[in-house]
Amino acid sequence: MKQIRVLLVDDERIGRHRLRQLLEREPDMKVIGECADGLEALAFLQAQPADVLFLDINMPGMDGFELLDRLEQKPEPLVVFVTAYDDHAVRAFEACALDYLLKPFSPERLAKALLRVRERMNARELESESPHRATESAALSESPRFVVRSGGRVAFVDAGQIDWVEAAGNYAIFHVGGKNHMIRETMSALEAQLPPERFMRMSRSAIVNLTRIKALETSPGGGDCAVLSNGQRVPVTRSIREIAERVGAS
Repeated sequence: MKQIRVLLVDDERIGRHRLRQLLEREPDMKVIGECADGLEALAFLQAQPADVLFLDINMPGMDGFELLDRLEQKPEPLVVFVTAYDDHAVRAFEACALDYLLKPFSPERLAKALLRVRERMNARELESESPHRATESAALSESPRFVVRSGGRVAFVDAGQIDWVEAAGNYAIFHVGGKNHMIRETMSALEAQLPPERFMRMSRSAIVNLTRIKALETSPGGGDCAVLSNGQRVPVTRSIREIAERVGAS
């Protein structure tokens, strides 16, 4: 098993220690070092490249964004920001961050970030071996195709075409553009089949394509919803902050 080289950059020693403990449970993750600020990390990376940076933002001397601006490693390491502040999320994804973890995060949330790391590392490896094979592999993994019956005929719906999925008893309804397609499948089964980097379960009765979300609306009395690009409003029970994180990472 090829190990993924990880560098932890955080001015909080306790935070680095906890993250190291979690990563050491993963056989394919190798923590090659810890740095307390951007300057220390820059010097470390000049001597020893890393595949992934788990990077804090607010640090003395040189913050996480300045480190990325000055980094000369090629290929650039993947970046997972780890911070206690959610007001840097937009800038983080403008800097091509792979994920954005808000402290304190759960082991389950870290596992989702590591899944993205592995997928991106696999894609890089495929690309280096064969660009054509990498493209085909990505297309197959990200766009499963579903068979639906419509008006006495069989139709095919690619995952990327789906705006959102609505529960309907033992069935589910694909909302695709201005059309609806019913399929005999449970929401749990569909959630497992749809690409997790693109779709999110928003409630017991809704799975939404993250790329279709143009706004999130909150209500003090409950009734939060995701506003889609076609104007539809989908009620959500997941936290708005969690959804915003996922939308930014999709």
